[in-house]
Amino acid sequence: MSTITLTGALALLGPDATPSNGTVDIVVREGRITAIRPAGSAEPEGEVLDCGNRLVTPGLINGHHHSHEHFFKGRHENLPLELWMNNVRPLEPIAYTERQVYLRTLIGAIGALRGGATTLVDDLNISPSLNTVHVDAAFRAYTDAGLRALVGINLFDKPFFQGMPFVEEMFPPALLAELNALPRTDPKESLAYAETLAKARHPRANRVGYIVSPSAPQRCTEGFLGALRDLADRHALPINIHVQETRLQVVAGQALYGSTMVEYLARIGFLKPMTSLIHGVWLTPREIELIAASGATVQHNPISNLKLGSGIAPIRRMLDAGINISLGTDGCGSIENNNMLQVVAAAALVNKLRGDDPTRWIGAAEAFRAGTVGGARAFGFGDALGQISVGAIADLAAYRLDSIAFVPLNEPRGQLVYNEEGASLDLMLVDGEVVMRGGKLTRIDEAAIVAEIVAEHRALLPLIEKAERQAVRITDAYRPIIARCNATPIAAETYDTVLRF
Repeated sequence: MSTITLTGALALLGPDATPSNGTVDIVVREGRITAIRPAGSAEPEGEVLDCGNRLVTPGLINGHHHSHEHFFKGRHENLPLELWMNNVRPLEPIAYTERQVYLRTLIGAIGALRGGATTLVDDLNISPSLNTVHVDAAFRAYTDAGLRALVGINLFDKPFFQGMPFVEEMFPPALLAELNALPRTDPKESLAYAETLAKARHPRANRVGYIVSPSAPQRCTEGFLGALRDLADRHALPINIHVQETRLQVVAGQALYGSTMVEYLARIGFLKPMTSLIHGVWLTPREIELIAASGATVQHNPISNLKLGSGIAPIRRMLDAGINISLGTDGCGSIENNNMLQVVAAAALVNKLRGDDPTRWIGAAEAFRAGTVGGARAFGFGDALGQISVGAIADLAAYRLDSIAFVPLNEPRGQLVYNEEGASLDLMLVDGEVVMRGGKLTRIDEAAIVAEIVAEHRALLPLIEKAERQAVRITDAYRPIIARCNATPIAAETYDTVLRF
């Protein structure tokens, strides 16, 4: 790696992203920040990147994303999670080619970079039959784009549809038999493959690395969860899992475990540091205490939760309890984009709906911290990522201060959070390498890639439409179950997450 000096920049420094007192030069050597000094106080080292009239920030960390949904972007609205998800996990899986998987992964990689993120955590669905060629294609796409990525293979050992409660008693018998007969990868094969990835793709040694990703408690047996917990512990790998995104999932926990899913995970020893609970929308004070005591993180996905009607997580309560909060977009099937700048803004905005004491609202500083330092700590990087500090990894973004989002300039961090969606992005570094220069991606031909994606989507569209027609059978079968769950009481102390009219 070469040495680079970013000169003359206004910068957001340290873990709190504090605006610099005047302009600074930032020296990057071997992928790490080695010096931050007043602009012009010493001769630049190595390649000089003029960052005059630029705001240099740490790259955002997208803690939750699903690349397998990209070809479904924009196709569904006004469906709750339990109905919507069947459209992107069709009963008859679409037979994607290796190239199509590579291209759909690049949709997210390009979107991440253009939305200010230098790190993306991809919870990739390869089911019901494991296809390692498709996994390799996803790893290669992130490598080619220059993004830092943690790729988890979404793993479960129960049929996916059985993650809903009451299916055995309420599904039509013929549909139940058909679904139970569908082919699935042997869980032992999935675990063996996960072990291989853990050894070959550890994120300590690979910019595009592996993360352990059990899908959700309700889709995994206790033994399978224990095996994945053991895998993560033995290899010191991050682990993430979807937990209590919806009220229905709280009812599912009661039906399956006689407790909530958070209480169940605590009971079986699953909750630990470097464990991320994705969503964590519907929680009680007791569950918040359990998460805080364990050192686990909650991955807050405010925009996706809004679009699917899942609710607004009690983030202030979690922060008060000492829980680390990270931010994510979720998948492009549910919320059209993976722009982390929009997510950071939403995290600050929607959480102002809780309570009428403005001193306890989430502001730009806390939201930006969750989108940077929170993500770094969630995934085991500690203070080495998500901040501009000496010794930190040089994952950086530079925004033009002569763009309308920053004109006139009063408070750069607040204007970045509330008024920037990526149009001002000029320069990005990942691991000290320039991956965007002058607003153009340097490692891939974006225009050619986009044209190819459009052509492949056109070819896939009949298959996508067929999959959606097939999904109607299972969504219709779910509707009575959803009604039953909605009528089932949950703990009275559960924080209400939706506005009721």
